[in-house]
Amino acid sequence: MQGDGRSNPVTNQRYMNKGVALELRSFAEKIAERYSNTSRECNHNNEAFSVDEVIPTSDHSAVINFKKNTGKIAVAFAYYISKGRSKGWKYFFPTDSHVNGMQAFLFYKLQAERINYSKN
Repeated sequence: MQGDGRSNPVTNQRYMNKGVALELRSFAEKIAERYSNTSRECNHNNEAFSVDEVIPTSDHSAVINFKKNTGKIAVAFAYYISKGRSKGWKYFFPTDSHVNGMQAFLFYKLQAERINYSKN
């Protein structure tokens, strides 16, 4: 992983800045700690989480795989907000419904980019 924000020449995917990447790893550990809390709402099985793998998907997003002490896994989507009051890493555990909705969102995002390009 490069720390200078350049793009991978093969995939054109931007590399994650080193500082942002280090924040992400620390954030992933905090998520595991939060979800390992035995008094957490909906933690009926007293599950403990540990970070298995952090997979950057862009310069400001990543997938975090967690191992649970029950043998199950959990997958979180993390995204980075670079400015403003909400600056920093955020996350959620997407359901199938979220994933389907984001696949549909891609179409509309591409349409907005197509329309806006000529106005730059």
